[in-house]
Amino acid sequence: MSDFKKYIPVKPIPIQNRQWPSRSIETAPTWTSVDLRDGNQSLPIPMNPEKKLQYFRMLLEIGFKEIEVGFPSASQDDFDFVRTLIENDLIPDDVCISVLTQARKHLIDRTVESLKGAKQAIIHCYVASSDLHGRFVFNMDHEKVLEMAVNGTQMVKDAIREANLDFPVRYEFSPEEFTDSDLDFTVELCKKVKECWGEVKNKKDFILNLPATVERRPPNHYADMIEYFIRKYPYMDQTSISLHAHNDQGCAVAATEMALLAGADRVEGTIFGHGERTGNLDIMVLAMNLFARGIDTGLDFSNLEQIVKIVENCSGIDVHPRHPYAGQLVFTAFSGSHQDAIRKGMDRREEISEYFEQGWKMPYLHIDPADVGREYEKLIRINSQSGKGGIVFVLEKDFGIYPPKTMHAEIGKVIQRYMDEKGGEIDSKELYDVFFKNFVNTTGKYAYSDYSRNILKNSGDLIGVSFTWVNDGVERQLTGIGNGPISAVVNALKTDTKLIEFTLEDFSERSMGSDADAKAIAFVGIRIADSGKMVYGVGVHSNIDRAAIAALISALNRAEM
Repeated sequence: MSDFKKYIPVKPIPIQNRQWPSRSIETAPTWTSVDLRDGNQSLPIPMNPEKKLQYFRMLLEIGFKEIEVGFPSASQDDFDFVRTLIENDLIPDDVCISVLTQARKHLIDRTVESLKGAKQAIIHCYVASSDLHGRFVFNMDHEKVLEMAVNGTQMVKDAIREANLDFPVRYEFSPEEFTDSDLDFTVELCKKVKECWGEVKNKKDFILNLPATVERRPPNHYADMIEYFIRKYPYMDQTSISLHAHNDQGCAVAATEMALLAGADRVEGTIFGHGERTGNLDIMVLAMNLFARGIDTGLDFSNLEQIVKIVENCSGIDVHPRHPYAGQLVFTAFSGSHQDAIRKGMDRREEISEYFEQGWKMPYLHIDPADVGREYEKLIRINSQSGKGGIVFVLEKDFGIYPPKTMHAEIGKVIQRYMDEKGGEIDSKELYDVFFKNFVNTTGKYAYSDYSRNILKNSGDLIGVSFTWVNDGVERQLTGIGNGPISAVVNALKTDTKLIEFTLEDFSERSMGSDADAKAIAFVGIRIADSGKMVYGVGVHSNIDRAAIAALISALNRAEM
């Protein structure tokens, strides 16, 4: 990396009293999907007609009203796809398709031909405006680039007229590599293009797309350039300013958000950012960012998992597991402290919402996963970094097992020890199995059988119990009295002088499940007299008394391990 001196710092934009940093985005821009053109042309294996149609239908379901469907003059496949959409009446009346062309007559004519029979459409023409392209790729100075742009615009007008298209055609012009172009020249170029196109009744009928074709500047420079352009350009009342950011430096979303603050009102991008090199703006991420700030975007990503499947199938490219909003790990916590915070937050959702006066605010979760079709049960995953809070969250949410808080640390230690030996990650079923193996109905030195109980007459609510007690293989018949089954059993056990001394300190029980086959689950915590150690056991049984006694026996057996 010693060659950094081959690069120079980019010069700031000469703008005074910039306004965009103090503004807020309050409404969503016009969204334009370029997945089927810019995204598709950059795939290792471009989509076939069947996949393109599936993708198009997905874009309609999401809610896009402008969709760039192809480059019909560049390939027969693209031309045929445009014709398929039109001839089979697959474009809803409120959706406008867009087609791209270079500023060359035979390409423009072919593009216009592809649109015959459409109800509405945008013809998108582009000319490279940067000196890098103009002078060194095409050997053209500013005058010749301007001439090409104006002539191309006139050729689009002429082709539309000659084709007798019976619908209004909207026009979009892109000075390619806007962010690498001389700003004052670009303003003049776009001014001449607008004057060539003429008056429009609706500003959406004339679009200037100002792209960051290759990202060479920081995001704030894109915003500065957009604000500078809007200040200098004289036809803003008849022009929609569109953004098309690429992601070469990983800042396309940030750059687009800032440029919207600067006055742009339309955004082009692709789902999950497919496009040349590092890709286009991820239009889904931008839309979800605005959604997370309380803005109605008009786009629906509530079925995001299905969208992921379609895009992966059509593009042949997997979505990264940490991709914003769509990645499988985005709403997942492995860290113990994160898991504990999420668990506590979920338990106090209503209180949090009331305090912050908003419907959703949660530790480590920037949006409600349910808004994109994700389940709460999958928020927390268990590995060697997980803590007791996350482990208990999974037991609670997946299996309806609610251990007492004082037991959480002991459960965490057991699972942590298991994970240290196993490595990797365990799913909720394996966690359940490890929990049951270590805590539930634990066998060992102690056991019981032939349990019975009865309510003693003339003794208030006292209960008498009798059972066969086994201590290290030796059986005894024990009886005891208490104010409940568990206290009666504890009192009976005190007569066994060979049993470790303990004090019952915690007892709770509840049902596990809600149907006719639901079982009782009981938690018992005992403190061992010699060591002062607190040990928990769990009992599960169809009979609530037996569950409690099983929990006590489990705790005693675990104390001997």
